[in-house]
Amino acid sequence: MTKYGMVIDLHKCVGCSGCSIACKNENNVDTGMFWAHYFHETKGSFPNVNYKYVPTLCNHCEDAACVRVCPTQAMYKDENGLTLHDPDKCIGCKSCMQACPYGVINFNKNKPHRRWEETAAAIKGGTATSKELQERTGQELPYYNADRAFTYEGIRSKGIVEKCTFCDHRIKDNLRPYCVESCPADARTFGDLDDPSSDINKVLAQYSSQVLKPEKGTKPRVFYVRG
Repeated sequence: MTKYGMVIDLHKCVGCSGCSIACKNENNVDTGMFWAHYFHETKGSFPNVNYKYVPTLCNHCEDAACVRVCPTQAMYKDENGLTLHDPDKCIGCKSCMQACPYGVINFNKNKPHRRWEETAAAIKGGTATSKELQERTGQELPYYNADRAFTYEGIRSKGIVEKCTFCDHRIKDNLRPYCVESCPADARTFGDLDDPSSDINKVLAQYSSQVLKPEKGTKPRVFYVRG
């Protein structure tokens, strides 16, 4: 069986947040929500200052806490070890959010993409209204990636959770997750951890790696090198 994982090279990462933007476009993620995000730390005082930027996403843990606590099995592990979510089974109880040590699960408390229902222009006479954009494009949303709906709801409904899927719809077509594909610094490597010749294992063999919050015992499959 395939065992997918990801390595993020923090020496290559430039902190541009291109991964977050790419993820939003690929997965139709609403404003204020992130499947791919980051945290940063600043230590010291001028001129001896150290800045650390760490991209984050679902770790697709081997022992996923979100899967263990979900009362309806809406959170589950697939045959490739991905931690996925079934919106038809989700009751919005947020147990998975409370159990996840990494804060990477989002909850749709409002109707998604409500900004496209606005009837007022940001700059009167200078910008189009959301209604005008819908009329000109013939779409409810001016931008929508239909490919996302191949394996998951294209837009998740109000009252349920959502999170990174490692772009499972792209994996099925032998494509890399879009955050990996779009990274301008090639800081991300994705592949099969069970394949000794895979690129991800080559990176892990070259550098010592670490995971976020190893003390939680979830065995994340997102690794960081050169941090």
